[in-house]
This record gives sequence, C-alpha cells and structure tokens, in this order.
Amino acid sequence: MLWRPGLENWPKAGDCPGPSGVGQAIGREPGCSFARLPASVWNVTQDAPVRQGSEGIVSMIFDPILGLFSIDMGIDLGTCNTLVCVRGQGIVLNEPSVVAVKRGTNRVLQNGNAVGLVAKEMLGKTPGSISAIRPMKDGVIADFDITEAMLGYFIRKVHRRRSLIKPRVVIAIPSGITAVEKRAVLNSAERAGARRVYLVNEPMAAGIGAGLPITEPTASMIVDIGGGTTEVAIMSLADISVCESIRVAGDDMDEAIANHMKRTYNLMIGEQTSERIKIGIGSASPLEQEMTMEVRGRDMISGLPRKTVISSEEVREALKEPVGAIIDCVTRTLERAEPELSADLVDNGIVLAGGGALLRGCDTVIANATGLDVRIADDPLTCVARGTGVYLENLEMWKGTMESDEDDF
Repeated sequence: MLWRPGLENWPKAGDCPGPSGVGQAIGREPGCSFARLPASVWNVTQDAPVRQGSEGIVSMIFDPILGLFSIDMGIDLGTCNTLVCVRGQGIVLNEPSVVAVKRGTNRVLQNGNAVGLVAKEMLGKTPGSISAIRPMKDGVIADFDITEAMLGYFIRKVHRRRSLIKPRVVIAIPSGITAVEKRAVLNSAERAGARRVYLVNEPMAAGIGAGLPITEPTASMIVDIGGGTTEVAIMSLADISVCESIRVAGDDMDEAIANHMKRTYNLMIGEQTSERIKIGIGSASPLEQEMTMEVRGRDMISGLPRKTVISSEEVREALKEPVGAIIDCVTRTLERAEPELSADLVDNGIVLAGGGALLRGCDTVIANATGLDVRIADDPLTCVARGTGVYLENLEMWKGTMESDEDDF
C-alpha cells in the first residue's frame, strides 16, 4: 500500500510557479488512499498473477525515473482548439482541433500532417474527396479514430523524437463527462503515443492557470466558457465544492448567429464566417459605439452568392439565448453554494476564463445578474493549458490524486 500525502503537505499558493512563471502550485485533496495497479495486473490466468503484478510494481517504481528523461506535456483538448504545454517551457502549441481526411476513410491527408491550422483552412471548402472533421463535440470525443490521429500528430510535433522515452500526458477534461467518455480520452491518448495518461478537471486547471488561491480556506469561483462546454465551479481547500457543466458555449453562439442570418436575411453562412462575426462585432451588452460588418454567403432563395451588412445590435440579440443559458448556469451554481462560501464570493468575485470570456460585455451581464465583481483572467484562452503545466511541475506529488489510465471506470 502506497501512502499519499494529505492536504497539509501540499504546496501553498505561490510556492511553486508553473511554466514561464505563470500559475501557482495548487493541488486537489486526495480522495482514495490506495494506489491501484493497472487492470492488466489482475486480468491474468491463475498460474501467473505474481509475474504480472511484479511488472506493474516495477513500472510504478521506474516511472518517476523515466519522467526525468521524457518530454512530459499537458494538453487542453478543446472542442475548437488544442493547446499543449511542456514542463519548463510553457505553451508550445496552439492549433485548431480539426483534421482533414480522405472521404469515407480515416486516413489523414498529407501523410498524417493535415491537422490543426492546415485542416481548419479547409473547413467548408473541401472537394468531394476530402472531409475536414472536428473530432471533438461538446468537450468530448465524437470520433475516436480521428481524435487518436490528431493527438498523435500533436504529440509527435512537440516530442520530435528528442527522447526515446514516451511522454507522460496530463489532459484537462470537462467536469460533467461520463466514465465512458473519460475512458475514450484515456484510450485515445495511449494509442497516440503516451506512456502514462492523467486526467484533471477543467475548472481546477483553469483556476490554477488563472492564479486563484484555491488551496486556501476561501471560495474561488471560475467560469470557463470554452468552445463546446461552459464549466462553472466554486473551489476551496484544493477541491471543487460546487460545480456545474453545460454544453452551451462558443459553438452555440456561432450557430445562433448563422440561424439569425437564415431567418432575417435568407443568407446561408459557414462556421468560419459565423465565428468571424462573433469575434468582430459580437457582444453581450450594449456597446459605447455600435459596429457594422459586411457578411457574404449564399442566398437561400436564388442560390446565388450575396453580401449584406449587419449591426452589432442584431448579433447581440441573436446571442441572447446562449448567453442567457450561461448566466442561468452561474446563478444555479451560486444557489447551491454553502453560506460561508457565498460570503467569501462577495469579496472575491468571479473570474472568467476560456475564449468565450473575450465576448464583449460578457463580464458586465454576469455582474448585473449576480451582483458580484466579475473580472476576466489574464490571457483567458490559455488558462486551462497553463494549469495543466502546473500539474506537470508537481506530477510526482499530485499524480496519486488524479484519475489515470490505471483506474477502472
């Protein structure tokens, strides 16, 4: 039986900065007190349990030593973008979660390199022989084989065969996913070339990356608005006290804009155009100076290309539904909090992270709905990735508290 350090032995906030000096050493209160051996240790015939068990124990003993020579990485496996953070180097890769394959097959084009930025340029513009696929939907794996190919490409690109030892990987996952969805992430990463895979909850990673004092006996609240999911969590004493995850986020905002263009202008637009509108003139609250933008697409009646001009007021009206769903999630989470934690939040406020936090006026509408101070984290797009980087820095100490490929789901 292996002893795991208790909360009193974990580093305090600020004791150990993460990659590039960003983040703080934060951990989670350990749950189970026993270290598990891999399932393969027990799935053996009765005449060979000792040999298999010994291999598992040897692996556990040498894993920390191998970690000194491997290029371990933390991955924010997002619906829209995937970020990779390497221990001691910070964020080294930030690319779209898109893969281009030959239609009808899982063969990635360009010898397995049509991934990320190269593939995103093909979205909505592919000929009949090519499919540009986003293998992640609502924060979880929608296409297992394509996700495996994408992860393999990112791991190879970062690893570059600089080490013969396969890397250990820390992956941030939404807090509301099922055991089957967790197993899909673990298997994809293993088959993509990871030696050992550890999972962390996105709210914890985002809170660490945003520099919140989540090990202290005070409430810290994070709202992580990503591409596929919105994670709302209240944290205290290195663990999540209250958490809610909804599958409404940036993609739903893009879809709402596209539907508005159909209803109002009979104009069909693609995913990338919807995203450009959201980034260009999208807002959640009135602007000091309203803006307009020229939009091009296909006329639904004539079928011919056409362009029109839309205003930021129209886009704001189109975004009311997804923004309202996010606000409702925040208020529901606050209603479930303990009174003492609620009292702390009056002073500490709410921190926004994720790409959705960059929507103009998002902090204002949440502040108006809750009555709390709301601020946007520094570089909100990379908060989760920076949080996984801090986990990497303290992997030997914290890995016993993290779900991994050794666990049974």
